[in-house]
Amino acid sequence: MEPYSEETYGDRIAGTYDDWYGGFDEDTVATLRELAHGGRALELGIGTGRIALPLQQSGVEVHGIDASEAMVARLQAKPGGESIPVSLGDFAEVAVEGEFSLVYVLVNTFFALLTQDEQVRCFENVTRHLRADGVFLIEAFVPDLTRFDGGQAVRAIGVGNNEVRLEVSQLDPANQRVTSQQVVLTEQGTRLYPVQLRYAWPSELDLMARLAGLELRHRWDSWQCTPFTQESGKHISVYGHAS
Repeated sequence: MEPYSEETYGDRIAGTYDDWYGGFDEDTVATLRELAHGGRALELGIGTGRIALPLQQSGVEVHGIDASEAMVARLQAKPGGESIPVSLGDFAEVAVEGEFSLVYVLVNTFFALLTQDEQVRCFENVTRHLRADGVFLIEAFVPDLTRFDGGQAVRAIGVGNNEVRLEVSQLDPANQRVTSQQVVLTEQGTRLYPVQLRYAWPSELDLMARLAGLELRHRWDSWQCTPFTQESGKHISVYGHAS
């Protein structure tokens, strides 16, 4: 069996990522632009540039990190993509030069770091690259373990006349790991898109931030900056240097 590595998800899904997830919320770009305060921004897990490109077009200088050459190739093939500097590698290392006004990681990508140590190291390295007034933004789901029955979950993502997309997942609660496959069934055959995540609760992320010298500034449940509540299924958390 082929081992799962940091580039597996991106390499497998690069050809279909924009078809499935290519749209973007203009409020996402507007909020990120405001948080950048006219300075440079760094996206961890930049992928095909779904957000980085419109953010750059809005006037923000954007840099990126990604483990998947296939995803970065898709970004660079788009208009304006070649003008975004991208470092290839593990984004936990934040192997870039200089400081940034905004470092951000979107749509659960932070959870692609599969151990708590990696996640803490990412916070620490981000802190080293944040300007004194800079912020680190994470967009992620709030874990909901009730969706698993016996440590497993199967759900239909899409059902069409010529294609069925399923998500099949297993839960490892001891290590806070979810191992999933998106299974695409067509008359031509079956395609598999694996993904593994190490989830963390918002309070755990806050503790990681404190260990790295950061503190929570904002927590919203949408890009319209609506308040985060106990009913929220996701959070957008913004951290800055501890006062």
